[in-house]
Amino acid sequence: MDTVTLLAFAAVSFVGIATPGPTVLLALTNGSRHGLRPAIAGMVGAVLSDFVLIGAVAVGLGALLAASEFWFSMLKWAGAAYLAFLGIMLLRSKGGLDAALKAGAPAGAASTFSIGLKSFMVAATNPKGYLFFSAFLPQFIDPTLPQAGQYALLALVFATLDFIIMFGYAFFGSQAVRFLKTSGALWLERACGGALLALAGSLAFYRRATL
Repeated sequence: MDTVTLLAFAAVSFVGIATPGPTVLLALTNGSRHGLRPAIAGMVGAVLSDFVLIGAVAVGLGALLAASEFWFSMLKWAGAAYLAFLGIMLLRSKGGLDAALKAGAPAGAASTFSIGLKSFMVAATNPKGYLFFSAFLPQFIDPTLPQAGQYALLALVFATLDFIIMFGYAFFGSQAVRFLKTSGALWLERACGGALLALAGSLAFYRRATL
């Protein structure tokens, strides 16, 4: 794969990843609720999902979802339900960030495994991801060359950018909470919860034809 193609892929990927979506919102939330170091587990979970999604597209799952209304709908509703659950939990928060402000320590007792699994599941159950990669990746694949190595390289570039951008969101969240008053910290949680609910709604009404 030539350098120009790789740079073009990186540029488009950067814009797509930086646009607020479920995983970057979770990175922001994890950074504000748990601190930067625990939030890294969520980033790792999201990065692993990148490899799963791109690997699935490479073996044809993206094409299957594009062709099958049943499997697309199953994955769509599972992803929407999970995002809605996370959003409701944040909206019902009793002030996890409030505890962090008072104690001067990361809030919550969530394990690094649960934080990572949550981010992985959010990305892995989003059918938009499979269809996006199905339409996006082939634009940068040279069909005259072995494809496995090309997909692996694109996955590595995308995952690296994903981690860097999520780290930025998590860092912002971890720093912002220090400057928020108690009520502001609570509203930050609720704003993220509302955003996740909105994303769940958009996913529920998403149609393959819009891709």
